[in-house]
Order: sequence, then structure tokens, then C-alpha cells
Amino acid sequence: MDDRERFDSLIGMILLHEGGLADDPDDPGGITKYGISLRSYPHLGANGIRNLTIEQAKGIYYRDWWRSLRCPSIQDDLIAQKLLDISVHVGPSTGVKILQRSLRDVGQSVVVDGKIGPQTLTAVSRSDPEALLAAMRRRQADHYEMLFKRNPKLEKYRRGWMARAAF
Repeated sequence: MDDRERFDSLIGMILLHEGGLADDPDDPGGITKYGISLRSYPHLGANGIRNLTIEQAKGIYYRDWWRSLRCPSIQDDLIAQKLLDISVHVGPSTGVKILQRSLRDVGQSVVVDGKIGPQTLTAVSRSDPEALLAAMRRRQADHYEMLFKRNPKLEKYRRGWMARAAF
């Protein structure tokens, strides 16, 4: 299986989590479709987001997220998928910090800098995938709890976000 086929086999859950068109005034991303937000992609414009196809969204995720997060270098599919899912939802730097903190939780010595480099990738390859995935789930849930405390309007997303963290 080549890298694009691997990506295609893993992106479905992220698209399921992100859903279709949303224009919720409490969502800081603004108009969003398949998780592609106007805030992150202002050059698309509101109509571009509204008219985005699922294939276009997959192309954006592959080019701007999967490859830039260096997911092809992560051997375990569930870890690569989880990193992508977290990063899509909370941003790439925060997503990588959640991974790095999780690596520390499972005994790996890494700098928590939000950058996915050789040190982080080596630590991922040396970690027990099940333990790392469990740590990532806990850290993602902790991050959401912090967001709920900071902004009570986000409480309405609790059920979905916590289910996403548990995935």
C-alpha cells in the first residue's frame, strides 16, 4: 500500500468526526465543511467552503495535514490517524504537543515544542502503540476539559468531543 492509499484508508474517521457543513456562531473556525474552516482557509471564501467536495477536502488533508505532520513516517496506523485527528481538531502545534506529552507519559524523553521532528518520530517508533494511544486519548480529553473551563460556551460540544478523544 502506498502512502496515499494508506491515508485514504485512515481519513474516513476524521471526516466522520468533522461532519458536513456547519455555520455555528460559537465555533471559532467559522463556516466549516468536512472540518475545513474559513478561518484556516480564508482564500477559499465562504462559498468555496460551502461548495467544497469531499474529494477536495481529502486533498487538503493529505497535502496540508497528513504530510506536514509527517504521518507517513509513523509506522502504526492508529497513532498516525490519532495524531491527524487531534491536530485537525485543535491545530497542528497543539496536536503535536499532545503527542509529545503522551510520549513523555509512556517514558520517552522528548522536548514538548509542537514540532514533529526526528526526536519525536524516533520516540514514537520506540513506544508501545497501545500505551501511547491510551496516553494520547487521556491528553486529548484533558485538553478539551481545559477548553471547557476557559470558554463555557464550548460545553455544548462536550459529548462529541469526549467521544472523539476516546476514539
